[in-house]
Amino acid sequence: MSLLRDYAASIAQPTLPLTGNGVRFDEVVGADGALRPAWKGMASIAVELTSAELGRIDAEITTLLADDGATYGNPDGAQPWQLDPMPLVLDAATWARLEVGLAQRTELLNALLADIYGEQRLLAEGVIPSAVVFGHSGYARPIARARGFDPNPLILSSTDLGRDAAGEWRVLTDRVQAPSGLGYAMENRRVLSRVLPELYEEAGLHRMEPYFSALRSALLQAAPLEAADPRVVVLSPGTHSETAYDQAFIANILGFPLVQGEDLVIRDGWVWMKPAGFPQHQPHERVDVILRRVDAEWCDPLELRAGSRLGVAGLTEAVRRGRVRLVNGLGAGVLENPGLMPFMPAVCERLLGEQLRLPSVATTWCGDPEGLAEVLAAVKADPTGCIVRQIDGRAADLSELDPTELRDRIMSAPHRFVGQERLPLSQAPSWGDAGRKSGRANPSPLVLRAFIVRDGAIYRPLVGGLATLVDDRNSAPRTKDVWVLKNGPGDLDQGILEVTPLSLGRAVPVLPPRAVEDMFWSGRYTERAEDLLRLVITASTHAEQLDYTSTRESGLALRALIGVQQRLCGTRWLDTDLEQRSLLVDADRPGSAAHSLQRMRDALEGVRDQLSVDTWRAFGSTDRAMQALRGTRRPQLAESASRMLGGILSLQGVTANMIRDDGWHAIEAGRYLERSLQVCTLLAATTTVSLGSGVDRAVLGGVLMAAESSVTHRRRFRGSARTSDVLDLLLLDPDNPRSIAFSLARLRFHLSNLTGSTGSTRPERLLEHLEDALQSADIAALTAPVDGHRPKLEEFLTETHGQLHRLGDAIVHLHFAAGPVPQPISSLSLTEVAGVSL
Repeated sequence: MSLLRDYAASIAQPTLPLTGNGVRFDEVVGADGALRPAWKGMASIAVELTSAELGRIDAEITTLLADDGATYGNPDGAQPWQLDPMPLVLDAATWARLEVGLAQRTELLNALLADIYGEQRLLAEGVIPSAVVFGHSGYARPIARARGFDPNPLILSSTDLGRDAAGEWRVLTDRVQAPSGLGYAMENRRVLSRVLPELYEEAGLHRMEPYFSALRSALLQAAPLEAADPRVVVLSPGTHSETAYDQAFIANILGFPLVQGEDLVIRDGWVWMKPAGFPQHQPHERVDVILRRVDAEWCDPLELRAGSRLGVAGLTEAVRRGRVRLVNGLGAGVLENPGLMPFMPAVCERLLGEQLRLPSVATTWCGDPEGLAEVLAAVKADPTGCIVRQIDGRAADLSELDPTELRDRIMSAPHRFVGQERLPLSQAPSWGDAGRKSGRANPSPLVLRAFIVRDGAIYRPLVGGLATLVDDRNSAPRTKDVWVLKNGPGDLDQGILEVTPLSLGRAVPVLPPRAVEDMFWSGRYTERAEDLLRLVITASTHAEQLDYTSTRESGLALRALIGVQQRLCGTRWLDTDLEQRSLLVDADRPGSAAHSLQRMRDALEGVRDQLSVDTWRAFGSTDRAMQALRGTRRPQLAESASRMLGGILSLQGVTANMIRDDGWHAIEAGRYLERSLQVCTLLAATTTVSLGSGVDRAVLGGVLMAAESSVTHRRRFRGSARTSDVLDLLLLDPDNPRSIAFSLARLRFHLSNLTGSTGSTRPERLLEHLEDALQSADIAALTAPVDGHRPKLEEFLTETHGQLHRLGDAIVHLHFAAGPVPQPISSLSLTEVAGVSL
């Protein structure tokens, strides 16, 4: 039996899941046991899917999401994004009714927000109690004004919806402050269209791409009128945000820079991007629109939340002056207020002159005496049947309280609490862990998140959305793609004919110092990981040879290579296999491949908007290689290291296609600086001591292999390895990409192209000194042994290594410094003038 037929048969049984509020509405199976119209209209391939096929599809989804780097953060760290292989499918008629309600509700929220911060007619007339508004932490007093408030403050919003037992949609939450999830919705669609191509093509559903064009146009048009060529940025709280992937995805697909608060500065009442070398270099790129993903209270440490490092000091004043447009405005959070829900029908009639089409879940405000009595009685009668929430808190914050504690909490400030009906929610078949074990689809309740954007004079809902299964809240959300079927093949995707592009000039990409520094360090960590992996491969090869031919030369050569690893990473295990495995997979070991890869990933997360999705596929390759190594006891060191190395090398192909801006030059500068350091360490650990010609040849063979220069050496010298030849190849050869001379020449090129370089800066002077010292090096004198040692070579390598470190510090100081760290006024000491404390 097919998976869907099996699911329909199980749902039709008397064991249909019940809740305290009755039978759940099933999104696939009707009350008569037959498939609903949306599924009936699907191609037969949907009905005939078997559990084996769905298991294969589920595995492909996991791989594709990992390759795209899709994650969701929580206090325990980023977790893989989860997508159920079975979409939520809605027919055109169902969506049409919902679409009208969503558009009306967003228009109503826009009018309500304008009134709350403008004339406040609803408060004056008593349509909304003042305690509901002024008692909510999202109300931003600094921007309230009777005249001049933006009449259209909402550009982008989202709404969480659930069905009641009869299948009618109810609003659970309005999310208008910094709506998230649109990027995840698009990622779900991209992945599912790749794993179910036939079903996707034959279903006849609305594509999502036109909606993002409309969103981009809406953000550009939101700029102040005087902005002829508007600049838009996406303001993120940083890579540790739980939705960091979603934020970067949106920035990437829209083509807008992803910035953090430290990347912006207020000058003369305007918002500017910080340039490299700020504050010595003054900003020159003004920001006109900010799509913010930072909660309002964190956006300005001067007027909102003191001590915030996520916002921009003075941003509130820039908003008041109308010199920057925030999407959405700083005060929008007051609408995410369940205390408003009981009053929305009256608000709709007062502001729009219409009846509310999309009602909220039944909600009672405790600030009203009758409402308070009703909620307390409901909690006493059945604590599980009523959800009690603070007007600016989560239901989970009160879920652990016993009825007595909950009653006392409510009575302490009744106006801050509401009671809400617990909806049964609709259910849909899901795969998940239970399905993987049983081979069956299981019913799971879900919530639908819809997205709405202001398109000209109207609000346009995304035809589709993001569905979240709510049966397990202890892990990353498990989601579904939302497929809305067209009424006919001639229907326009998203109902959009064409988005007329604005006439804009070609933008010159300007990266803030933080982003350029992230790229610089990503280049360094890339090279660090690559060189260590080559060392592990070389050491493993020598260890295998030693098993077959146990000679003194082979043993000492292996010991020399391990000595290089010890200089880079220290020692954790005396057992060679355990030590080599640790160098690959121990992420908490500084210098290990896993540690460098994690640091590289962390650096690139901050500039995800600048990178191709192929970047994350490279990480997917290295992750799978490490997982395979962790999951087996059989030695696979060289094989696993080679697979990891392949993933890293593919990154070079990705960066080769980047635009030649400061970011690309920083990546390459970091890579060549680190390569020079690694060569110094390799040579210092292997060539400064002579152990005899036979041992030296074996050691030098390993050095050439680890430095990927064996073929070049054979072509250059056509003989057995000698120390002088190897040093000439790895120190002085200007045509060998692995030599220090070549690396310094490339480093000079990339440094000279970084903003802030003049030809005479400290990094450029240090680099010139290094090149002069290298050119004057006498290989014969450096290789001259003294009692089996080469002291001049050791001194030269040590000095070069130290100079390279100083050069790295100088690059960071000149090119990536962004001024002093902001200090809250309350932390500053008293200023004394002429002996008098002020």
